[in-house]
Amino acid sequence: MAEPGQGSLIAMIVDQDSATGLLLTGVGHSDLRKRTNFLIVDDKTTQSRIEEAFREFTTREDVAVLLINQVIAATIRHLMDAYNKPVPAILEIPSKDAPYDPSQDSVLQRVRFMFGEA
Repeated sequence: MAEPGQGSLIAMIVDQDSATGLLLTGVGHSDLRKRTNFLIVDDKTTQSRIEEAFREFTTREDVAVLLINQVIAATIRHLMDAYNKPVPAILEIPSKDAPYDPSQDSVLQRVRFMFGEA
């Protein structure tokens, strides 16, 4: 878990517009080693870099929630579908250019299955 006196972080793998809004709310963090809690994805960001950030954020003990744009999550759906830990919780969010589609959300699909709605 986080160090005593420190809170848990919200990490994010998002596009520039989402990052701007979230960073303006104070979600951004950088530690002494210059390790941040976000990855801003653009058309030059490789899938391997997104996968690397996902693996990093889902194994960090100081991260409680991971926000990821749904269109970005689609590029690493194999990792999203395989992830089954409760913490950090993963939330797929819409982006400015792509509305949220509940039929594509891995976590929502699992919840529906557990409640017999699949």
